[in-house]
Amino acid sequence: MKEFIEKLNNKLNLSFEESKNAFKILMEGKASDQEIYDFLTLLSSKGETSDEIAGGVHVLREKSKRVNIKNCLDTCGTGGDGKNTLNISSASALLLASMGIKIAKHGNKAVSSKCGSGDVLEALGININLEPKQIEEQINKNNFGFMFAPNYHSAMKYVGPTRKKIGKRTIFNLIGPLSSPALVKRQVVGVFDKKLLKIFAEALKNLNVEFAWIVNSEDGLDEISPYAKTNIAQLKDGEISEMIIDPKVLNIKVEKFDNLLGDDSQYNKNKIIDIFKGEDNDFSKAVCLNAAAGLIVMGKYSNFEESFNETRKFILSGNTYKHLKLLQNV
Repeated sequence: MKEFIEKLNNKLNLSFEESKNAFKILMEGKASDQEIYDFLTLLSSKGETSDEIAGGVHVLREKSKRVNIKNCLDTCGTGGDGKNTLNISSASALLLASMGIKIAKHGNKAVSSKCGSGDVLEALGININLEPKQIEEQINKNNFGFMFAPNYHSAMKYVGPTRKKIGKRTIFNLIGPLSSPALVKRQVVGVFDKKLLKIFAEALKNLNVEFAWIVNSEDGLDEISPYAKTNIAQLKDGEISEMIIDPKVLNIKVEKFDNLLGDDSQYNKNKIIDIFKGEDNDFSKAVCLNAAAGLIVMGKYSNFEESFNETRKFILSGNTYKHLKLLQNV
């Protein structure tokens, strides 16, 4: 690891092969805690390249368990935006599942926030410890399966404690969303930095993803925001394009950003249940915006406003709460 750490210390980028070699050392438990700490923090302060991300994804996918399911969507974002919001992408994934979209959700417990997707889904009574065959059955039966990253990427155990110690985003926040054990071909990915939009689109293209939206809002969310414009890189059939979603154009009436702030898993769970039962608020609108992106990526709509209106109508009906009941205590 020393040569890679030295290179990063001098602000030099690693090649794809160098990144693969470094991640093999990490994922096989051959690096010390200090080396892991230095490698991750130096990469982060330098700024990760698509080759460095791709090298990590390659190794992580090589070592993961597999879920064999077709025509699925993942809504796993990078996290690390530092905003401590409610679990928007998890809630939008559950909304989409209730609307008939097959969701293979990949995620973890909190690393750089108070409540990760694993924490809130567990609080909602969803079993996050299912094996690949059980995940496949659940997706086929109820349109939703959650792949808890530590169960599927056992090699991550070597870096977990150091990630906790760092307490903020690292390259693993970037690699995670690209390392779905279901090898999904369609994704909505939130990134914490606008600079990553193109990098992620290129990486997903190299991973043969068919249709993806990579999103970052101008108020700093790694989600589509109801308060500010959101920049989007679209990857569709090998072509990368850019677009903007403006909530003002959609005539979305919201109050204040603080209404999206989350807390622990119990707090976030209760907020999700409220909107699934039909309560209309800023959080509900944020979830609908992100679910609308999922409908576009799954080819159900081509017009974003129509897609958004459909998610709004559905969530306000309370049917998502009924669907949640099917997913609990499996």
